[in-house]
Amino acid sequence: MLKKCFSLIIVFTACAAGAGAVNINDFIKPANPLEQALPVERDFFPIPQKATLTKNDIHNQYAIALNRYIQSNVKSSYADFEVLIESVSPLDYIYLQMSEKMADLGLFNLSELALSKLTDDDISYMFAEDVKHFYFPAVKLSKDVEIYLAEMFSNIVYNDQSREVTAELVKNITLLEKYDYANYIAALGYLKSNNIPEAEKYINIAVSKNPKNLNYKKLKAEILAQSKKPQNALKIVAEIKSQHLLTYEFKRKVNSIEEYILYKTKKNEFEKKYHLAYYFYYENELNKAMRTLQTAFNTKKSNNKNVYALLSRVYYDMKEYEKAEDNALKAYKLDRSNAIALLVLGDITARKNDYKNALKYYEAAAANDKISYLPEIRVAETYQKLGKPKKAYDIFSRVLRNHSDSCEAYYHMALLDKSREVEYLKKSVAVNSQFKDGWIDLARIEISKNKLDKASSYLAIAKYIDENDFRYYYYQGLVYKNKGLVGDAKRSFRKSLMLNPDYSPAKEELSI
Repeated sequence: MLKKCFSLIIVFTACAAGAGAVNINDFIKPANPLEQALPVERDFFPIPQKATLTKNDIHNQYAIALNRYIQSNVKSSYADFEVLIESVSPLDYIYLQMSEKMADLGLFNLSELALSKLTDDDISYMFAEDVKHFYFPAVKLSKDVEIYLAEMFSNIVYNDQSREVTAELVKNITLLEKYDYANYIAALGYLKSNNIPEAEKYINIAVSKNPKNLNYKKLKAEILAQSKKPQNALKIVAEIKSQHLLTYEFKRKVNSIEEYILYKTKKNEFEKKYHLAYYFYYENELNKAMRTLQTAFNTKKSNNKNVYALLSRVYYDMKEYEKAEDNALKAYKLDRSNAIALLVLGDITARKNDYKNALKYYEAAAANDKISYLPEIRVAETYQKLGKPKKAYDIFSRVLRNHSDSCEAYYHMALLDKSREVEYLKKSVAVNSQFKDGWIDLARIEISKNKLDKASSYLAIAKYIDENDFRYYYYQGLVYKNKGLVGDAKRSFRKSLMLNPDYSPAKEELSI
């Protein structure tokens, strides 16, 4: 992911009718940038050429360009995206998000343009490498070829013209022989028109020409899931999982792919619904995950303890804490070793500031979960709350030795080891650009150095991720205060207290 990423155009409507009604083609869609899309107006307005774009400007301009892309007016869309990249506030965070979204739309030259504007390698290099590894073709496309193939992509995915487009493309032997990405588009077109043998033929060519491209392998897994031997799709997923991806977001993508392929390959109705719900969870489609899980109870061979456990996680992330606790307790009564239920019970207990009992749940979760490092992170965080930083430090260090994508571990190491504070904080946001705690603390450090412009850039990212974080307003207040803008500073401190009335640093600034 972004936790508030666009939920774009193609949506799943099959949950209400049952998991079996979902069509594989509903899953073939580009990733969705930045945040929830705003409505696109009929009367398009030009993208400003020089003005620094605000968050709402970015959403509006992106929506306009995307709407043109969907209508297969790719040449105009390309120009709109290009001006948007040139016009946005110069933040690496925005450039990274745009680079991925452009690559996912097949606009690789624009993705490279966004990457070329990155300024801080310590923060950006991991995500940039994952974008290239996941999406980029082996043979660079000229702008004309790129637009031509993007028009085909648009017509295949959005305009129900997969047969016509694919028939046109496969006649162009020169294009197919030269470009691995052209074979990917042919495979996509054949899949959309349900010609699985031809889809498999062309995706195999694409993969042979570019065996490192994970997006090609993702499509191959989707094709094999529709073939006569769907279990072969799981072998491709295993190949994808074996790749060395650097960032949380791309590892999330891989987990999402795995759950979708498991959904497609399982025959038991309960297992299909369970894995579909997990897919929705990884895609941050929490309402769809919840509804799918609710339909999974009492199906044939249902495993209600797993449904209760995952449902508790979904409810917790939706901030419906009573429902989360109720379902976690139901799962726990059925299986006291269920790591998901134990983790949720630990989270619920920690919210009540009962850290001793929370630690018991977390340690039990860590003992029973051999895959996720999150229970260990929670154990270490709880030791910090209990005033045992040395134990916490040892656990965070152990997590990082085995899991280099743990933004939480890097973050807490920064707080515990001041000699490497900036290094660790930058690592935390490098592996997960959505980790707002890292951005906020980077701003805190820059304020302490009186580097207010740099602090403001970090705070702008934090606000972009979550504009209701009370810490953002506190530190923005400090920026204003240090600039001599007393009125703006007081307004920011008051806003911080509105969001968190107990936040003592803001009270101190206001002499409350």
